[in-house]
Amino acid sequence: MKSSNLEFYRNSIDYILSVQNMDGSIPWEFEKKLDPWDHIEAAMGLSIGRKKEESEKAFIWLRDNQLSDGSWYAEYLNSIPATKRRETNFSAYIATGLWHYYLIFEDKDFVETMLPTLAKALDFVLSMQTEGGDIYWASEEGKEILDDSLITGSSSIYKSLECAAATFDIFDKPIESILVSMNKLKMSINNNPQRYDRSWESKSRYSMDWYYPILCGIYDKKKSIEEINSKWAEFIVKDMGCKCVKEEPWVTVAESSELVTALVKIGLYNEAETLFNSLHQWRDEKDGLYWTGYVYPDKKFWPVEKPTWTAGAILLAADALYKFTPGSELFSKTWI
Repeated sequence: MKSSNLEFYRNSIDYILSVQNMDGSIPWEFEKKLDPWDHIEAAMGLSIGRKKEESEKAFIWLRDNQLSDGSWYAEYLNSIPATKRRETNFSAYIATGLWHYYLIFEDKDFVETMLPTLAKALDFVLSMQTEGGDIYWASEEGKEILDDSLITGSSSIYKSLECAAATFDIFDKPIESILVSMNKLKMSINNNPQRYDRSWESKSRYSMDWYYPILCGIYDKKKSIEEINSKWAEFIVKDMGCKCVKEEPWVTVAESSELVTALVKIGLYNEAETLFNSLHQWRDEKDGLYWTGYVYPDKKFWPVEKPTWTAGAILLAADALYKFTPGSELFSKTWI
């Protein structure tokens, strides 16, 4: 069966379904932890698989577990909070997932029921935006705001703000303030790199800092292609995939899949498909599921897990390449 056929990924879709709990929550694996961002990534995999009811249950879980300030805790175990930290990127991502749901199912009624949840989430995220345009990465109960910002997280937030604006626009809700915040954030990432990684070592060694501004529309096409070319050799292992960290001999399926989607966005289709096809060797032939990553000097999968969010990332990349659903252009298009 060809990887350009959605049925090739049926086991990944069914796996997400099998891990999803009755309350709609989607942990990493059976009875393992859940974080809101990866929960939504897995839910988008369900949407690609046309599992409408189950995808809705995932969003309803978010609605039912939202905190009073509009955020979610960064980690849950059996839907019970396992930390007091609340990350802005995690809380914003509902906008991307909900817009993706709408593109595929065109169900305005369900999306409308989620508008109050989406609005509260945006209130939390934008309350963390500084005068310089960057957005603090997290807050934690009993502590002051955690005073730093992340390139990857902020880029993801930018895309989420775009998706939120597109969602509110179909209901004729005002979006001007969202657009202002988007512009401030984009300008910050492009022009004020000193606002990021202020209190810890630079995360530029992580591949996500390389491709996320491309994936999420922070860079224009010219700069995006320049960035891809300038760091390709640092992060890409030929015939294996994309490394998570440039100095570590470890290719990871989710990062590689996100890079595939970023390459599709800027028109590098041959590079995207070549990279994507290299990932299928990390698919377990017994169950059709993808491992997190592969340490190539040791010839071992590590960690020994097959997360639902990796399945979601694979499905998003496959859809971006092969156009299975109307949501295939989620990251390729600018929606507002």
